[in-house]
Amino acid sequence: MPITPPDLAPDAPLFIVLNAGSGKHAPAPVRAAVEQACGAAGRRHRIFLVEQPGQLQAFAREAVERARANGGIVVAAGGDGTINAVAQATLGSGCAFGVLPQGTFNYFSRTHGIPAENEAALQVLLNEPPRAVQVGLVNDKVFLVNASLGLYAQLLEEREAFKRDYGRSRLIALGAAVVTMLRGGHRSWRLRLALRGQERDVRTRSLFVGNNALQLHQVGIDDADAPEEGRLAAIAVKPGHWWSLPGLLVRGALGKLGDADDIVTFPFASLTVKPAGSHGRRRIKVATDGELNWLDMPLLFRVAPEPLWLIKPAVAPELEAARA
Repeated sequence: MPITPPDLAPDAPLFIVLNAGSGKHAPAPVRAAVEQACGAAGRRHRIFLVEQPGQLQAFAREAVERARANGGIVVAAGGDGTINAVAQATLGSGCAFGVLPQGTFNYFSRTHGIPAENEAALQVLLNEPPRAVQVGLVNDKVFLVNASLGLYAQLLEEREAFKRDYGRSRLIALGAAVVTMLRGGHRSWRLRLALRGQERDVRTRSLFVGNNALQLHQVGIDDADAPEEGRLAAIAVKPGHWWSLPGLLVRGALGKLGDADDIVTFPFASLTVKPAGSHGRRRIKVATDGELNWLDMPLLFRVAPEPLWLIKPAVAPELEAARA
């Protein structure tokens, strides 16, 4: 388990996993920006271009192997889902990790002060040191931004269908969420939560676990800084009339979700979730950083014992502004 930052040489090579399908960006400009910046800095690099979804995990593992052998940096160039997959391969390897954000929301990079523009992000990657970043786990599946089950996972699933039909933008994502909520028929879940040695049963439409201070500040909950303090933040949506759900979406957009009577929030370092009662699902659909997975019950949400060593600036302006 790495307990100190990786010892990087000034000319450490970059091993970049570039997802050609992330966000609205074509891979050619990213390649050009990498070639120019690395050429000017005298840095070796290799790009693994992901053209099919099945290539992502294999390329991530290969990038980590080459970085370990050459004292290099593993870099994810894509949206939050791509960054998640490459981080999963990098965590615990002892390698430094870098990001060239290419997604729609880019919450992970934004909360850590990494610019969205390729040239500026490359300057961070080439000049800043690795700093420890907290990682969330659910049944050993990494999440850097959030993990969820229930309604929120359904929103993400239907959002992807909207993106395939209408394109990728924040407006399309918001529209998909509104349509899903207005459709109604959302089930509630009976869950048993084990926290700090105690158990309690809850009914909820959705359980959301956040590991991103910027996202949590933007929706406006009291425990928004939990990820900066070694904890995760849970948000449970109480059962109620389906027509109250769009109101929660509006509150979140206005940064006032914490004022809603329909939610419960609490911070934690470890939380076990299982079905309440003797009969329940053995597997459940869980969204991690926007990607859907089938995971076995019970679910164990926890802070990873080791950090991710992210190349990033010391200050994140957008996060500081959200806290003000």
